[in-house]
Amino acid sequence: MRFNRRKNNSVSNSETGNCPIKITIILFLCVFYIVSAASMICAEDRISQSVVKVLATQRLPDIIKPWSKQTQREISGSGVIIEGGKILTNAHVVAFAQQIYVQPYQSADKIEADVIALSPEVDLALLKINNKELFKNNLHLAFADKLPKTKDPVSVYGYPMGGSEQSVTEGIVSRIEYQAVFYGVPSLLIQIDAALNPGNSGGAAVAGEKLIGLVCSKIMAAENIGFIIPVEEINMFLKDAADGKYEGQPMISGIQVQTPENDALRSSLKIPEETTGMVVQDVKNIDPDFLLKPWDIITHIGDYPIDNEGSVRVNDDLRLPATYLVPRIAKEGKVPLTIIRNNKQLKLNIPVSVESQKLIRFQGFNYPRYFIYGPLVFVELDQFYVQQLLKTDKIALLLAAIGSPVITRMSDNISFKDEALVAVFSPMFSHKITKGYDTKGPFGVVSCINDVPVKNLIHLVKTLRDNRKEFVVFKFANLRSESLVFRRSEIEAATEEILNENGIRYQYSEDLKKIWSSK
Repeated sequence: MRFNRRKNNSVSNSETGNCPIKITIILFLCVFYIVSAASMICAEDRISQSVVKVLATQRLPDIIKPWSKQTQREISGSGVIIEGGKILTNAHVVAFAQQIYVQPYQSADKIEADVIALSPEVDLALLKINNKELFKNNLHLAFADKLPKTKDPVSVYGYPMGGSEQSVTEGIVSRIEYQAVFYGVPSLLIQIDAALNPGNSGGAAVAGEKLIGLVCSKIMAAENIGFIIPVEEINMFLKDAADGKYEGQPMISGIQVQTPENDALRSSLKIPEETTGMVVQDVKNIDPDFLLKPWDIITHIGDYPIDNEGSVRVNDDLRLPATYLVPRIAKEGKVPLTIIRNNKQLKLNIPVSVESQKLIRFQGFNYPRYFIYGPLVFVELDQFYVQQLLKTDKIALLLAAIGSPVITRMSDNISFKDEALVAVFSPMFSHKITKGYDTKGPFGVVSCINDVPVKNLIHLVKTLRDNRKEFVVFKFANLRSESLVFRRSEIEAATEEILNENGIRYQYSEDLKKIWSSK
């Protein structure tokens, strides 16, 4: 019994001796948990404080009355405070904005902001404000130094519709693609499955407490399919805009390519089995230094081999179209390509440009260029105008039915420098000189004036300015429009009457004033 009692006492003393160690461990774990949780909360607070609400008063163009603007509307989006005391948001959030305000996290203050750089093609805008207090109280968000991988978790911070406070949603990276989304210019995009809604645009997509991208859009017809602009594109935008003027990303224009996978095609071109790349199908580039020709086989861009689907391997986990590398390796307006022509390998430096050679091309968020002559309103067509015009299926079907160049030449490249389509889509103004004409149209694209083909809006204005003939004859490039004939003296006299009667201040957009006034 004594032996047992001693044993029991020994065990009891041992357990008592271990108690302080256990308590210390438990306390350490508790403190570690509390510190970790606090650190996580602080990190989340820092991210939240770097994401602001962007408020804009927008006045969109009126495509039927190009001398005017649509009624103003209030829109909102999100923005991210970045290094250097600037705010990053989407271009479409501040497009055509008359006023822009930034509202900090959990604040009622609205701080006036100005756009200092805009890239509609990549959907990025850079804002500045004159309130340094915002940047004292709200830290900027650090950028990730590489692209995320598919299945990586992502958190989205922003101010979507449905409430006034900041929202945070979670998701994963679904895929990474390089495609033309905004106005025909390709860019790198990350698809995520986090819930996005209007108002999220310009918000932060974060992983590991760092910005991996900026929210830009979602597919409205699908659930949880949204896109963010990765930091890689953002850095290129900021570098370009650092001198105060955004130029845009260079691209190769005016060529069509196809895959060389067909056996007969490969045999006809004598392409060796081990050779991969893309075959040049057609060349419509107007640059005299453009050296590519039909049936050239492009095998490399820089040092990167191109596969038979036109892609290059960017890293072990990512393959993208070869055009992804053009703005990244171009130097002094040229990009190096390796081609095979007539069974010989050649290394060429191909010209690239930030200017598109598409006939209907995007020319920025600008109000339409217009010219009023008598009862007619002429506009020069660009991609933004055409997109607004074709928003209704009815208009698109009508233009297709009459064979309008707006439809038939939509994918064409320019055939000479500064070529553009000039059209009349507004109904004629009421005036006695329109007697007997269908004043509602459709009119469409102007083909010629007094049998002089119209090259662009400036050329049209010069042609009318210099015309000394008794009559002015307008012909249109579609199947149903009438030819319009007016006495020159009558139509010029009618112009001033029409402007006065309709309260129109200017006969032309500002850039045409000097040209018309020099008559």
